[in-house]
Amino acid sequence: MKKFFGLRWWIVLLIYIFLDVIAVGAGMGVPILCIVLGFPVGWYIARRSLLSEYRIGDQMRRIFQVALATSLFTFAVMAILWGRTVSLLFDPASDFANFGIPMILYDPKASFAGWLILMIFVFPFLQLLTTTFAAYLTVAIKANRG
Repeated sequence: MKKFFGLRWWIVLLIYIFLDVIAVGAGMGVPILCIVLGFPVGWYIARRSLLSEYRIGDQMRRIFQVALATSLFTFAVMAILWGRTVSLLFDPASDFANFGIPMILYDPKASFAGWLILMIFVFPFLQLLTTTFAAYLTVAIKANRG
């Protein structure tokens, strides 16, 4: 198990990038699986951080920084994937009703704008929340066991 948590950081980064891209692809551009991926990622970064000899405050700060980095990567992927469609909001000839997204609001243009905000900003933030929750829960459980 020590070998699993002792991998070099760049190998772990490549594994995460691969898994995140697969999660986005499996969700067909909707990063719901990236949010679910936040739970094992949070567990892993917490367990890896607990093996270090730093104080608990430094470990918690490092956990949050890594969770923020994973969320920012998902944000970048979403910005690349969905960002090119933002220009459709300013095109008067755009047909939002037939774009293929759920019309959750009464106006198709408002629904499309809400969808873009959800994809680009809200889902990566939810991934940050799940990753930090899983990591901090892992630290709390480990601290109770002694």
